[in-house]
Amino acid sequence: MTPDTDPTRSLRAKLQLRGNLFAEACPSREVLQHVTSRWGVLILVALLGGTHRFSELRRKIGGVSEKMLAQTLQALESDGFVLRTSFPVVPPHVEYSLTPMGIEIAGQVQTLADWIEHNLSEILNTRAQRAEA
Repeated sequence: MTPDTDPTRSLRAKLQLRGNLFAEACPSREVLQHVTSRWGVLILVALLGGTHRFSELRRKIGGVSEKMLAQTLQALESDGFVLRTSFPVVPPHVEYSLTPMGIEIAGQVQTLADWIEHNLSEILNTRAQRAEA
């Protein structure tokens, strides 16, 4: 079989596709937006602690509306980072957890969040100095 007649060649090429955040039409920008949005970061970090129900996530993440939580969970689920498990009971019982890929990206986001929290006083001091100038 030659490379031109190999039916799995195009599939392998797609699987090896690498994004380019600087290309205007690259879908990696949308994924980056989902992961680094205010609610995306907080959801990923919260789910690093384990499986949560919708109401638990909403309580844990102060200030998020039901609508924004639902939209962000759906986006993260569509990207393959969050697993939504629905149990066939009344009332409905739905749980959210991280997929293996979600655990990986959440770890990266957690590192960024830790750095911000660790350096917050310096960041706030810099803000205050610039405001005085």
